[in-house]
Amino acid sequence: MKKSSLSSVFFNGLITENPTFRLVLGTCPTIASTTSAFNGLGMGAAATFVLVGSNVVISLLRNFIPDKVRIPAFVVVICTFVTMVQMLMQAFVPSLYEALGIFIPLIVVNCIILARAEAYASKSGVLHSAIDGLGMGAGFTLAITSMGIVRELIGNGTVFGTAVMGASYEPMALILLAPGGFLTYGLMLGLMNVLTVGAEKRKLKKQLVEHEGGADA
Repeated sequence: MKKSSLSSVFFNGLITENPTFRLVLGTCPTIASTTSAFNGLGMGAAATFVLVGSNVVISLLRNFIPDKVRIPAFVVVICTFVTMVQMLMQAFVPSLYEALGIFIPLIVVNCIILARAEAYASKSGVLHSAIDGLGMGAGFTLAITSMGIVRELIGNGTVFGTAVMGASYEPMALILLAPGGFLTYGLMLGLMNVLTVGAEKRKLKKQLVEHEGGADA
């Protein structure tokens, strides 16, 4: 695999291939855990911990895991880190543990984590794999936390539990339910696509202008 700089590996997961808004992976925890900004941040932090840890271990073991059993082996490694994060959350942030519920152990089958193990960590060195996991985790955390902020603000008039809309605000409870989650996700996905396409068009236009200027010279 061709090696990229560590910064490009990180920003690839954060922006270019953001798992939530660009690759559209992990939709179930995205919608289920974004009823508040705090829940989104907690789920993102848990997933980032598992991503980084599993990527590092899988990268270390990539030359020792037989190809025929690589997927079961990856799942065992991922399960280990999910168990660790589940126990840590239960011990230190029980309120978040209760709020996220079944979606913490379901990190095991989160397609973002298994996809990075298969596509990147099993083919790359330890440092690059760790940065890839960190970038993907940061991108996932940024996406679902921003969704949590929007849904909490509209649904409760608060952000991270702090009232910001005033006593006269009438909350829209629908946004905190599953239909509201899909609606928020769709709108934010569309906004991200508009911004990305616009940026790509500006970049292409700039390249064409530079190319024409060089040809004229």
